[in-house]
Amino acid sequence: MKKILALIAALLALAAVAYAAGGFDQYGYNRKARIFNGPASGWCLQRGAPADCMGAYSNDRLVMKWNAEWDRGNAEGWTDSNGYNAWLDNEWNGAFPGGSGAVWHYKIKWSSVCANGGTPTDGGYCIWGQFETLMDQGKDPSYGLGHIWFAKAVPNGYGTN
Repeated sequence: MKKILALIAALLALAAVAYAAGGFDQYGYNRKARIFNGPASGWCLQRGAPADCMGAYSNDRLVMKWNAEWDRGNAEGWTDSNGYNAWLDNEWNGAFPGGSGAVWHYKIKWSSVCANGGTPTDGGYCIWGQFETLMDQGKDPSYGLGHIWFAKAVPNGYGTN
């Protein structure tokens, strides 16, 4: 029992150091590490929306990860004619008491095909104009029973063209 308490204390100390050193903010963002880890309502609040902007989904947990190219694209307004090697990964988890019950995973990357008004032929779909959703899958009780796939691009990695 003492070892478990010592481990918990050590983990809490590490979390405090990370927060004090510019780690996660009050919403769940750690922009240096390019990660968001918090409630969906934290994502809403950071954007200036009310805490209940997602209704039944606002208590769900959200983990978002992105690369430096995503930050560069946002800073430039996605105007580089040579394109971007940008990607974003969203993992949604509402499978806990008080959550929506939804569990979802998205992989999104910048795509020259989508940027030029085309349609991906690899199983993905365009979103937000110039991005391709490589993977869009999960389960959500509001959609029905079972696992649902809306997109599964092949290949499914961020390093693909």
